[in-house]
Amino acid sequence: MPFAVPSPSVRALLAGLAALALLVAPDGPARADPRKAAVFPVELLDPGVVGGRRARPDETRKLALVTDELKGMLAKQGGLEPVDTAAQAAEIAKQGPFYKCEDCAAPIARTLGADLAVTGYVEKGSNQIFNLYVRILDAATGKPVRAGQVVIRADTDDTWAHAMRWVVKNRLLAEPLPEKS
Repeated sequence: MPFAVPSPSVRALLAGLAALALLVAPDGPARADPRKAAVFPVELLDPGVVGGRRARPDETRKLALVTDELKGMLAKQGGLEPVDTAAQAAEIAKQGPFYKCEDCAAPIARTLGADLAVTGYVEKGSNQIFNLYVRILDAATGKPVRAGQVVIRADTDDTWAHAMRWVVKNRLLAEPLPEKS
């Protein structure tokens, strides 16, 4: 059966309806502005050293690796837009480490225009056992939105990255993040 070409008036009506549908169709979260998150660098806590210590170069590299993993997953799977924290580097250094304070990251995140503050640290238990902790705070109130932790049982790039992916998937984003009301 041959296809009948609609008249010019019917084509114009269909084109108009299609354009109208594109204008009013809800696209859901993809159309809404993403929430902004200040994802601060993951820190190292070595409780075996009184007063703490600086991370070794290999630890610094792994901390940067898991920080990047955290930012990427929150953006890709959580729909968050990471904000650049470099403008507040001096304040971050002054207030940090963030694992020593309850909500000192929230005011810095607010200053950066973020809705959320994301902090994390790796607690060294031994040369092969580490605990990874991550918290998401509401930047306006400083109240925790989500938190998670996991034990890392090997000191390799892959195990650290896997641990961060697990925490984000199974703790931080196991349910959708609550929307700002």
